[in-house]
Parts: sequence; structure tokens; C-alpha cells
Amino acid sequence: MATALVTGANRGIGLELCRQLVARKWQVIGVCRNASPELTALGVKVETGVDVSDGRAVDGLARRLEGTRLDLLINNAGLLISDRLERLELDAVTRQLEVNAIGPLLITARLVGLLGAGSKVALITSRMGSIADNTSGGMYGYRMSKAALNAAGVSLARDLEARQIAVVILHPGFVRTEMTHGSGNVDVAEAARGLLARIDELTLEKTGRFLHANGEELPW
Repeated sequence: MATALVTGANRGIGLELCRQLVARKWQVIGVCRNASPELTALGVKVETGVDVSDGRAVDGLARRLEGTRLDLLINNAGLLISDRLERLELDAVTRQLEVNAIGPLLITARLVGLLGAGSKVALITSRMGSIADNTSGGMYGYRMSKAALNAAGVSLARDLEARQIAVVILHPGFVRTEMTHGSGNVDVAEAARGLLARIDELTLEKTGRFLHANGEELPW
């Protein structure tokens, strides 16, 4: 049975990814700070108390999972804090960088020993991290953090290729979740299906690409 680990698994896209992977008969490890009743009800292995930006928490997770083989690592945990130039707060920018960019890199670095030839790593990013696609400005912390995540994803793709581990950088669409306060034009089930379809298609020949869940290649 294939095994997947999903961060930010207690709600939104992460929860739905877990749900759809369970339906595929995968063994799933849901990682989060606090479990939700919905995640617990799936019957997956739940690892709580893990803030992806906390080195000690991530190291503890790695120790608990020692000896586990991961076929798929989905770095989904993220944070969005709306900001604009006139009320920019350094702490908010820094926190988004820690969670959205440093966190996924740290998780991947600490769990890389659990990945083997044929394993896959997915980074859930946003097209708001695209510099070429930025036509509206604002959202400084979120845009910067997702651009940094995209850069980390390309480096991971280069570094892990020799181990035959493929990496994909995925935008789920504008999804109606708690993070977006219910705004959006895609529901979580559709977004998760698209993300998993792109992961299914991922090969070493396609490693390091920046894709929309619908398959469109996005500009950097």
C-alpha cells in the first residue's frame, strides 16, 4: 500500500487531499497543529502539534516517522494574511515567509530520508507567487512567501533528481476555503482532484514545473 504524508491536513485542501487519497486506498499521514473531527473521522494516522516552521516540532515528527517509507509528500500547510503598503506589518510578512516558504523546505529536508526512488514531492503554492503574473500588486507577505517557495521547489527538483524523486509546484486555483473566507471559484473537492491528477502525471522528465491544478503551465 502506498503511503502519503499531507501537511495542513486538518481542514480545507489538505483535508480533502487526505479524503481522496483514502478513497484511493492509500495509507495517509495527516500532519497538523491541531486535529479536526473531520480529519480524525477519516481513520488516517494523525500527527498533531506540528507547526511546519518550528524546527523542534519538525525534528520530532521525523523521529516518530523513522523507518516509514513515503511515496508522496504533499507540503500543503500555509498561511495567508492580507496586507497592503499603507498598513504593512513586518511580523505578518515574516510569519508568512516562515510558514509558506521555510516550512515546506524544512519538512522536505527532514523527511527526505523517508523518500526513495520513485517517490514524489508536491508543493502547494499559488500563482500569486508568480512575478510575471502580478498585475494587481499588494499582498506583499503572501506573494513574497510563495515566490520563495517556488524558488525552493526548483532547487529541490534539481537536488532530488539524482535520487529519482520528482517535484512539482502546484497552484490549486482560487479555492473556496476558510483561508479565503469562502471566496473563490473552485470547491475543495475539484481542486484536490486536479492537484492529484497533476501528481499522477508527474515524472522525472517533468520535475520542477510550476502548474495550475487544471494542467496549465504557469509563468514564473
